[in-house]
Amino acid sequence: MFSVFNAAELFSLILTLATLITGIIFTLDKFVWQPKRKEVTQEGTSGWVAQARSLFPVLFAILIIRSFIIEPFQIPSGSMQPTLLPGDFIGVEKFAYGLHDPIFHKTLIPTGRPQRGDIAVFIDPSNSKIDLIKRIVGLPGDTVIYQNKTLYIKPACNGQKVCPVTQEVPKQYVGLTNFTELGTQLNEYNEQLGNVNHHILRDPALPEQIYRYYQQPGSPMGEWVVPKGHYFAMGDNRDNSLDSRYWGFMPEPNLVGKATFIWISFTFNHDTDSMWPSWLPNGVRFNRIGSIH
Repeated sequence: MFSVFNAAELFSLILTLATLITGIIFTLDKFVWQPKRKEVTQEGTSGWVAQARSLFPVLFAILIIRSFIIEPFQIPSGSMQPTLLPGDFIGVEKFAYGLHDPIFHKTLIPTGRPQRGDIAVFIDPSNSKIDLIKRIVGLPGDTVIYQNKTLYIKPACNGQKVCPVTQEVPKQYVGLTNFTELGTQLNEYNEQLGNVNHHILRDPALPEQIYRYYQQPGSPMGEWVVPKGHYFAMGDNRDNSLDSRYWGFMPEPNLVGKATFIWISFTFNHDTDSMWPSWLPNGVRFNRIGSIH
């Protein structure tokens, strides 16, 4: 349980309370108040009770869908470029990693666990007010190494006769992109992470920030052994992502769901000289609507 609710959790709490209150009114009116009214008078349901009764089925449906099936999220930053862009609105499968209660995220029914290469939404372990979206790189028991901007993984030895060895994650250079950081064009690579093929970005002008990495006790800098019940997550925009390399491991209870599709993608005008509000979309990227890779 978290001591402070983030925005999504606060909305879930309000939605749950509103559903509970209208549900109680719905039940009382249907089985207690309405029969009594019919015995005394022919008058109908009072205004506020009628509104509560009509709201309950709608709120209940939203609560079920949002808590256990699909929840919408907006991508606020470029840490997952080129896979996800600021302005993308994604659908997150809430049942991918288990059915959880909508407030405290306690697992009610286990349905699965993250796989290497999944794009997961989770509560930031270093700030419970924030939801993050990153790619799952390391599973429990894995050894993850990131040195010279190169990713290596030694999968966990789960009782195999011959344990896996450390291997570089395969990648191929694609070329320069239109993505920039402080005026520098970023390099794009095609990476094969487990069974998932996806693209990553690297900044040729930015040295590796290894001195800022989280140092796990007993491990050298840039090397981590993922504990049981935890995961190692990284952004696809490798030099511009605050992820497990900096704050450590993501606990399994922090998982919110698996990002599966983009349902709409907006562009925004951040030109300070423009009269158009920066928070208001000025275009739609229809070509981005669909599944996420």
